[in-house]
Amino acid sequence: MTLNVNSSVEAVAVSPDDKHIVTGSHDNLVQVWDALTGSKLKELKGHTNSVTSVAFSPDGKHIVSGSCDNSVQVWNVSMGTELKKLKGHTNWVTSVMFSPDGKHIVSGSCDNSVQVWNVSMGTELKKLKGHTNWVTSVMFSPDGKHIVSGSCDKSVWVWDALTGRKLKKLTGHINWVTSVAFSPDGKHIASGSYDNCVQVWDASIGSELRKLKRHTDWVTSVAFSPDGKHIVSGSCDNSARVWDASTGSELKKLKGHTSPVTSTSGNHLPPPP
Repeated sequence: MTLNVNSSVEAVAVSPDDKHIVTGSHDNLVQVWDALTGSKLKELKGHTNSVTSVAFSPDGKHIVSGSCDNSVQVWNVSMGTELKKLKGHTNWVTSVMFSPDGKHIVSGSCDNSVQVWNVSMGTELKKLKGHTNWVTSVMFSPDGKHIVSGSCDKSVWVWDALTGRKLKKLTGHINWVTSVAFSPDGKHIASGSYDNCVQVWDASIGSELRKLKRHTDWVTSVAFSPDGKHIVSGSCDNSARVWDASTGSELKKLKGHTSPVTSTSGNHLPPPP
C-alpha cells in the first residue's frame, strides 16, 4: 500500500490499534490515514513549517506533532482539531513522544534541549539541559520513569523523567546520533548514527553491548519489535534491516525504496528466516 502524500514525508507513526497511520510532511501538514485502505481521513493544519515528528497517544485518541516552526501541537484524532500548542523551544522541534500513561509529552529540539510537558494543561514541566548540539531523538522508557535522548553531539543521555536529573551519558558513536529507542522491557537502548552503525546499550549501567555494522550509509531510525527480540533500522543506503537484538546478527535486508529510509516501526516486522 502507498499513501498518496503530496510532499516529502518526514515522519510516520502507527496507532496502537493498527487502524490508523499518521504522517508529518514538508508541506506543514499532519495527515491521518486508514491503515487498511490507504485513504486519507483527516488533514490537520496549524503548523507553519515542516512537520518533523509525529506520535499517537497510548489510547490512540490524540496525536502529538513537532515542527520546524519551533512548536509542539496536540490534536484530537476523531475530530481533527488542535487541542494545544506547546511553545518553549527556540529552534526546530525534531522529536516528540507521549509518556506511557499519556499524561506527558517529551520533545527534543535543535535548541539542544529536551522538554517535558503536561498534556492536559499544555505547560512546560521541565527543561533538560546537557547536550551540546541538536537533540535529534527522544523517548520515554516503558515504565515512564526515564527518558532517553540522542544528539548531534554524538552522545546518548538517560534522564530521570520525574526530576530531570541526568543519569547516564552513553558514548561510542563517532558521528551524530539520529535515533534512539528503549526495548519493551526497558533494559536496553538502541541508537542509530551517521557513523552508519546501530549500537545496543545496557540501560541500567550504560555500557555498550554490541555494535551492528552492515549499513553503508547514515542510519536514520531505529526501533525494537514489541517482543524486544528484534531491532529494525532505516538508512540513507535506501534499506531497512532487521537484526537479532540478542546477538546483533542481521536477519533481513528489506529493499525496495529508491531514496533514504527515514522512519521505521517495529510493530510489523517480518518473521526471521
